[in-house]
Amino acid sequence: MPPRSEDHSNSLWVFGYGSLCWRPGFEYGDSVIGHIKGFSRKFWQGNTTHRGTPEKPGVVATLIEDRNGGVTYGVAFQLINEAALDYLNNREVALGGYISHITMFQPRDKSRLPMPVLLYVATPSNQHWIGDATADHIANQVVESRGEAGHNVEYVLKLAEWIRKNLPEVVDDHLFNIEKAVRTKIDQKSLCLVSLMGQSHLDSDHHAIEGPEVVPDDESGNGSETKSKSGFSTTQLKPKCIRCVKV
Repeated sequence: MPPRSEDHSNSLWVFGYGSLCWRPGFEYGDSVIGHIKGFSRKFWQGNTTHRGTPEKPGVVATLIEDRNGGVTYGVAFQLINEAALDYLNNREVALGGYISHITMFQPRDKSRLPMPVLLYVATPSNQHWIGDATADHIANQVVESRGEAGHNVEYVLKLAEWIRKNLPEVVDDHLFNIEKAVRTKIDQKSLCLVSLMGQSHLDSDHHAIEGPEVVPDDESGNGSETKSKSGFSTTQLKPKCIRCVKV
């Protein structure tokens, strides 16, 4: 089937390759799974707001120019209002240290035409840059970091889970090696995966989580919802509400 004609002249699309894949955080119109060429996803960027603090920076993904066959899979979102673009510029540029870039996106659905997308990428000149490191070194930093959006462990594991669920044919060695190292650190330190992944986490097919029990502090069973300066809504529950098991 030949690609169908689509008019993207009045639409702005953004390419998500990190936590935007599973939690965009803004209103959007259409969303399309696919890939871009000429870039590789690397966990070479630090973060002091969403997934870490200035004292304990987290580690998040960026895109590195790779003209030798580099391909990065993710999802393109159609922006439908200025609020979404303002949110992204604050989250990625003002707080994250990224810069914007435009490239072509190829939908996985071959009936759809390629289209230009907005990217947010980090460069070595920004203050949060970490650069190349071993999976073990990155994992050590990940398991020690938490920010306004949640624990750094959640960022890594949910991205890996999203890739496996939506793009089972894709093997991202860099991401999957870091995921494996993070899971090893969690086991070695006897950490609670339930609390690291946040209250919204559902058991994946890869690691079963036994018996998390949530006991409400009040009759309604609701926690208090707050919104951080970076725009994330979070539900706060007291630590004693959760009974964790070793995984």
